[in-house]
This record gives sequence, C-alpha cells and structure tokens, in this order.
Amino acid sequence: MQGTLYLVATPIGNLQDMTFRAIATLKSVGVIACEDTRHTKKLLNYFGISNKLISYHEHNEAERAEELIELLQKGISVAIVSDAGTPGINDPGFRIVGRAIEIGAPIVPVPGAVAFVNALTASGLATDSIFFGGFLPSKKTERRKRLQMLSDIPATLVFYESPRRLSSTLSDAIDILGDRNAVVARELTKLHEEFTRARLSELQTNFSAATVKGEIVLLIERAGDVSSAIRETSSVGERFAEMIADGIERKAALKKVAKEFGMSKSEAYRIVQTGEK
Repeated sequence: MQGTLYLVATPIGNLQDMTFRAIATLKSVGVIACEDTRHTKKLLNYFGISNKLISYHEHNEAERAEELIELLQKGISVAIVSDAGTPGINDPGFRIVGRAIEIGAPIVPVPGAVAFVNALTASGLATDSIFFGGFLPSKKTERRKRLQMLSDIPATLVFYESPRRLSSTLSDAIDILGDRNAVVARELTKLHEEFTRARLSELQTNFSAATVKGEIVLLIERAGDVSSAIRETSSVGERFAEMIADGIERKAALKKVAKEFGMSKSEAYRIVQTGEK
C-alpha cells in the first residue's frame, strides 16, 4: 500500500479559519512538508499538532519531491501545506502532485482558504467568469505585454501583487486596459483587512501617495462590463477628453476610445474632430 498525498489548505490570516478536517489530517500523516518550518510550527503548536516537519519550498522543490515520493512508496502518508492558503496556488505543490500521479499514489485535497477567492466574492465585481493570473511580471515591459494579452478576456481579472509594485501595476493597467472599475483587497482575514473599490485611476492616485503594506489582491472589471458602462454614461468625445485630462497621449486615447465604443479608430477620430455625440 502506498501512502496518501494530502494537499492541506491553511488559514491566510485568521487561525480560526483552520478546518476540523485539516487538523485531523495533519495529525494523521507521517510527515508534513511546508514552505517555512518556523512559520508552520507556530500553526501546529496552536492546534496541538506535533508531527514531523520538513521543508518543501521553491528552492528545494525538485529534490524534495523525490524524497517525498520515496516516503509515499514506503506507505507513509504526506501532507503538503504552504505558509498560507492552498498548496499549488502560487505556492509549491505542482511538482509533487505530478510525481504522485505517475506512481499511482492517492491524492486528496483538503480544502480551505484561497486569498483570491475570498477577495473576489467580496469585491462586487462579476464572479461568473474569472481569470486568475497569479503575480504579474515584475519588469514593466513584460508586465505591460501580459496585460495586453489579457485586455480582451471577458472575465474579471484577478492578480496577486506586492505592495512596492502596486502603484506601477495600476498605472500600467490604466494605459493598457483603460480606466476600469477595480478593487484592491489587502490583508484578507487579518486585523487590518481592507477593500478599496474605485476606478483604476483613483486607486493609482490613492496608493501612489500612501505607504502600502500587507498581502494584496488586485481585481479588475472585465472588458465587456467596462465598455457597456462607459457607453451608458459618456459620449465618444467626453471619454476622449477624460483620457487626455488623465495624461494619456492623443494617439493612445483614440485607440482606447475606439475599442471601448466598438468602432474603428478612424471613426472615433472623425467623431472627436466634429464634436458629434
């Protein structure tokens, strides 16, 4: 009999979000593999769990995965946990799951908290279709390329972001996606949990002037929603004027207006020049 690989979700902030099943699972396995043994030790101590801990993080994932596979083949069950949330969601887990599948070991997810899901449900943005993009590239050029690739997806866009890059990412999002409705969710389930809901331009102004701390989820309105909302409240000329006032270059503003109103760039130019509604 091979051991079972358990993927155990842990709280993203509030320890009371730990499930009874997660506690029972961690108490039952032979080994708990975690990103940071010091961090996970605090969690285990809180719930009276004393099982063996070993590190399993992005820097030793390839080597450690093979060690864990050997344990499974010996009949020892293993639990994978991340520092917070669900293993495999922007955290190590993918490699060990793939190897466990190869050897035919049972794989059991033990569900719990996922930061982007919690942010989405309370955001006020559409939840029927979403695109989760993890962390956007840290380099500006690559980040803008990625946003351009995602600009027409008819789904709410959801990303994780670091506090130091938030302002730059918001600025790039305005340029590439247009001034959509968006939400910055910060420190979910923790003492200073905060949801800031506004246009991207307002969020960029707010967060460029403030010192931002904590874990952040950025959610952006889907393409179809922003276009319909803008068409209901603005004319082509008014929207173009708004963009120019926001400092967007004339050529880029025309391109964005045309996209938002579903027309050619030349038609948008004609309307702007003639002052038609």
